[in-house]
Amino acid sequence: MLDYNDFKLCKAVFVKLIPITSPRFLAPETLVVMPDWHGIFGNDNPLVLEIGCGVGDFAAQMATLHPLWNYLALDYYNKGCLKTCKRADKAALDNLRVVRDEARSFMERCIPRKSLRAVIINCPDPWPKLRHRKRRLVNAEFVAYLAGFMQPGADLYFATDFVDYGLDVAGMMPDQAGFENVIAPDPYRHELEGYPRSKYMLKFMAEGKRIYYVHYRNVSQAGGYHGGP
Repeated sequence: MLDYNDFKLCKAVFVKLIPITSPRFLAPETLVVMPDWHGIFGNDNPLVLEIGCGVGDFAAQMATLHPLWNYLALDYYNKGCLKTCKRADKAALDNLRVVRDEARSFMERCIPRKSLRAVIINCPDPWPKLRHRKRRLVNAEFVAYLAGFMQPGADLYFATDFVDYGLDVAGMMPDQAGFENVIAPDPYRHELEGYPRSKYMLKFMAEGKRIYYVHYRNVSQAGGYHGGP
């Protein structure tokens, strides 16, 4: 029998997608091969990737705070992409583009190695049941994979309201080669200066939960992921 998360994934396949006409939306058919990011953004500013942008409130805030970042807001769900586009259009954020795709597939096709200035992952699905923990996005293997796309000095931000997930990532990161803890000696913090709070973060905080922030920097000059996609 399908659990709730499996049901959501199956349902997403069969639901008719609402067309997204925003000029800031990169349609899937335009991302079959490596895009011309210079042509898309009109500049050579560094790329930043947010994996799982939700409804886009965080992405809009970050793109506003960092106008010299070419910000890619990625989400698997069409509804979230649509809402993100509406926010970006309303704020006239020309440094933000929205992508509907699965993270690894998109990165393999569309992100040059060693090109990302930052990778941001906020409140990913915690898969709370013990037997589902292996489905969690952020683990040692995925961080090593991300390193292959991050330029030297690039930042990796992770945030979650789920205590076990926060402690797990904070405990795993010190063993990741080529990364240093920006907030050392703290393994994590519950506040991160200059880091916006998303709608979901504020909701969780209103429920009395605390956000676990983990912030590391890629200090490797030539390291990275050498395995398969």
